[in-house]
Amino acid sequence: MIQDIEFKDDIKAIVCQNIKKYRNLKGIRLMDLAEAIDVTVDHLKRIEAPNDRNNISLITLYKISVVLGVRIDKFFDE
Repeated sequence: MIQDIEFKDDIKAIVCQNIKKYRNLKGIRLMDLAEAIDVTVDHLKRIEAPNDRNNISLITLYKISVVLGVRIDKFFDE
């Protein structure tokens, strides 16, 4: 039996903040990333908003990681 597992309550906020952080570090504008991953700018703004109720799909996170050149696990780092 699996015991003592602790899930982070703020994991979505961590991922959102890291997407924005890496996008800014790479100097990629919001509208350019949105176009590259085939979503609207408004949708990407919601993805980067830690308090938005919607979750990011794995496919979208994968696309962001490819465009930004960041390993997908880096988005989960605190």
